[in-house]
Amino acid sequence: MRELAFRGVHAKAQVPMRVNYKGKEVGDYYADILVEGKLVIELKCVDGLCSEHLAQCLNYLRATGLSIALLVNFQKPRVEHKRILYNF
Repeated sequence: MRELAFRGVHAKAQVPMRVNYKGKEVGDYYADILVEGKLVIELKCVDGLCSEHLAQCLNYLRATGLSIALLVNFQKPRVEHKRILYNF
């Protein structure tokens, strides 16, 4: 978060985002990081990213109406990441 701020990038942590289903608000999802109000960053610390993590990000994008997410895993010495696009 500090590095993004140093670079002039607007980002917030643990941002509540409304989840809608068929036009009805059904709850909130808390984004690990929301960048510029457009990019969801989902942080993980697991042995490896799997299809469940990808599905989680896709569900967040569908539910919030956003188009892009970044899934980041910090478990290994080299950071693992995936870019996820939805209705882009």
